Amino acid sequence: MDYPNKFKLTPDQNRSFTKRNFTKLVQNTARFEGVQTTLSQTQMIMDGLGVAGVSIDDSNVIVQVKLGWEFIITHSDPLGFRLEQQLNLIVAKFDSLAPGEVRSGNGSVALGEADDFIPPEINQRQEEAYVAQLLGSQLTTTDRALTLLYHNMRQQIFWDGNKRTAILAANKIMIDGGAGLINVPLDRWPEWNNQIAEYYRTNEMDQIKTWTYENGIQGIKIAKKRRPSQDNGLGLS
Repeated sequence: MDYPNKFKLTPDQNRSFTKRNFTKLVQNTARFEGVQTTLSQTQMIMDGLGVAGVSIDDSNVIVQVKLGWEFIITHSDPLGFRLEQQLNLIVAKFDSLAPGEVRSGNGSVALGEADDFIPPEINQRQEEAYVAQLLGSQLTTTDRALTLLYHNMRQQIFWDGNKRTAILAANKIMIDGGAGLINVPLDRWPEWNNQIAEYYRTNEMDQIKTWTYENGIQGIKIAKKRRPSQDNGLGLS
């Protein structure tokens, strides 16, 4: 399946759209770490306030995710592997034993029902080459972003924070290319999590890319300004 861009924005327009949805984006991204805050609670924590019933660990996740989104909005350099490491350094600051460092040992991801996924060993040079080749390809912005998103999730490149890092890196591609955002609504997350688990098991990416393309690409359509007519139809000169 081809994945043509659904939205055609300038990078500045895409950044403005991101800022207008900032709290919701932070809330959704923090959900990868199991944070269950409401939108208003998320905003309060982003504003530096404590919220009753929300742990310090969950508050730290939200603050670091906020910093990650701010980073991809304001950072002018294009995405590359080093920038992905910077994103992981931000979002996994309080979760990982070595934030920003490439995983050098074995890991596992629980898929439920005593079913664990064992990610492959990571070769940093191969990952650097993969990112460079993908971003230099003729694929659409949306296709490149979706491909990187799910490649990085399954590879488990870093010690922790891989999903948060992957969604931010993918959206950096989307923003720079003016293609909108990848943001699956929270009411579709149960289905999305099932899709992710199945992808981990099979390593077949097409199904989850298509599902995300149909359910999780958001943006705005900018109406073109109409040029004033040179003839107003009244016969005046």
